[in-house]
Amino acid sequence: MHIERVRDAASDAVADYARLTDVALRSAHEPEQGLYIAESAKVIRRAIGAGHRPRSVLMEEKWLAGLEPVLAPFDIPVHLADPDQLEAITGYRVHRGALAAFERPVLADPAELLAGARRVVVLEDIVDHTNVGAIFRSVAALGADAVLVSPRCADPLYRRSVRVSMGTVFQVPWTRLPEWPEAAELLHAHGFTIAALALADEAVSLPDLAADAPERLALVFGAEGDGLSRTALEAADSVVTIPMRHGVDSLNVAAAAAVVLYAVALPEAVAPSGEVRS
Repeated sequence: MHIERVRDAASDAVADYARLTDVALRSAHEPEQGLYIAESAKVIRRAIGAGHRPRSVLMEEKWLAGLEPVLAPFDIPVHLADPDQLEAITGYRVHRGALAAFERPVLADPAELLAGARRVVVLEDIVDHTNVGAIFRSVAALGADAVLVSPRCADPLYRRSVRVSMGTVFQVPWTRLPEWPEAAELLHAHGFTIAALALADEAVSLPDLAADAPERLALVFGAEGDGLSRTALEAADSVVTIPMRHGVDSLNVAAAAAVVLYAVALPEAVAPSGEVRS
């Protein structure tokens, strides 16, 4: 790495961080050379640990000592800036003091992720990046094998998704699925039973599903407002509902995913103490 102090917030050297949306970052070098932004020293270390390659780093000097060991092997610029310069460049207050632009890894073929999996989570058109990140964190903590997202689902590598996930988006295998019904055909071809989480009169109760869970189970969660599409429900083998009390009919999708994943966790995902392994 080589250290460069920021002299001009409008410099092309820090253009990757200059108020660009993540859509703009992706379209700059799509598809193989797209970029994403990781925020905070912890998340940057996790991204590098997962094999992702940084293109540059922008940070306050106080974070340099902690990140230097993981950045040293890379021939990249490390731009040092004070907090006001960071805000001028990015357009917001960077509370965690360190940003890195990473090259996007090529997404895996869905068949590769499904081949050895037993529990997978499917996210259909979830648009809130916070929810996407929170679901990834639950997947990592509660032992599912992969996340598969629909073509219109929010980007797991969006800065907010990465931050909320605490960097677990780098350790959980994920990719994008094709549209329904092709996605269902792919899941069924790999032996998965598809369980759609939704409200329906004929729905199976979550405790009943957990008591006799299929060997291979795909759990499908839908968008925050509208829930799952009709095509997703038609593709599912069953509709599953979490029992509720006090007149509450549903949970936030990220909370629902955590509850469901805990209920159907495989035995080997749980430590002897009852603690679920990450």
